[in-house]
Amino acid sequence: MHPPTPPPTPSPPAPPSTTSSTVMKQTTWPYKSGSPQFTALPFINKPHKKFTKDPKIHQLNFTSKLSSSSWSSFSSTSKCKDPDFSSLPYDVLARIAASFSLPNLQSASLVCRAWRDALRPLREAMLFLKWGKRFKHGRGGVKPNLSKALDSFLKGAARGSTMAMVDAGLIYWEMGKKEEGIEWYRKAAELGNPAGQCNLGISYLQADPPNAKEAIAWLYQASVAGHVRAQYQLALCLHQGRGLDQNLQEAARWYLRAAEGGYVRAMYNTSLCYSFGEGLVQSHRLARKWMKKAADRGHSKAQFEHGLGLFSEGEMMKAVVYLELAMRAGETAAAHVKNVIVQQLSATSRDRAIHLADNWRALPSIR
Repeated sequence: MHPPTPPPTPSPPAPPSTTSSTVMKQTTWPYKSGSPQFTALPFINKPHKKFTKDPKIHQLNFTSKLSSSSWSSFSSTSKCKDPDFSSLPYDVLARIAASFSLPNLQSASLVCRAWRDALRPLREAMLFLKWGKRFKHGRGGVKPNLSKALDSFLKGAARGSTMAMVDAGLIYWEMGKKEEGIEWYRKAAELGNPAGQCNLGISYLQADPPNAKEAIAWLYQASVAGHVRAQYQLALCLHQGRGLDQNLQEAARWYLRAAEGGYVRAMYNTSLCYSFGEGLVQSHRLARKWMKKAADRGHSKAQFEHGLGLFSEGEMMKAVVYLELAMRAGETAAAHVKNVIVQQLSATSRDRAIHLADNWRALPSIR
């Protein structure tokens, strides 16, 4: 997908955060008046300031950025066609590895002594990242302490970890210090971290005034890298025509990709795309499939709608289970339908349905 030149539109999405409540209560389908309601080494990429627009293909232009002095130094020492990466300058190597996971970092540290020494700060950053998460969530025998968590994340960020940068940005955002949060998102984004790119993009959408063009550029980078939350946010922008021309086909494509990646809100919207034939060929079978997937992963609106579908098919007891779950999650409209169905069930079936609801557990998903 290649977004075109954007026109601004209001209506901000959810705030940047990698977590959300277990119960999904937000309205995720864009509403419009008059319409139905319902791998290579990660070098640094920054979005170019200009977009190009083709009649058939919308393409974003990006430029690569790297420390010119360091790279020229490396190039001058590498006369052969295939350079020896063990001779990379330390600052270039650290930038390349800034987004590495711990296993990749450990593997890279075994390449040679130069890599091992250069990556030592990043290995230390992983320890600070680990302790930061413990303090943030109260894990590993420690009590939750945001101040200590932030201190640990900042120490990890200072040693070059983009993951620590994102977590530091999240805490600043939760503390209401949005400028500091955005600054850390930007540092992580410029070093190629998809979560930082996604959060930075959403921050631009929430800015006053919003900067939709910049937001789309960062969301697109994260989406191409496989970040499912960015894919969902990009799909919303395409669906709403926010920051670029409305394109229901592209929106549905990104919804589907995010849904296949496990993002529960995208599963719900993918179901609606199939149900109404918006951007995808209408298919009630696939609509039902994705609605059930979202419902089984705790999306309250999906539970309500899937319960209604089961009721229409005569699956009374199963319908009561999903409607009961939706009702407990705050979908008040589910209560009336459930009560109507319950009157048609035997006492044994009613008790069985409530027992199933009591022992229900959501399937794993990304929110």
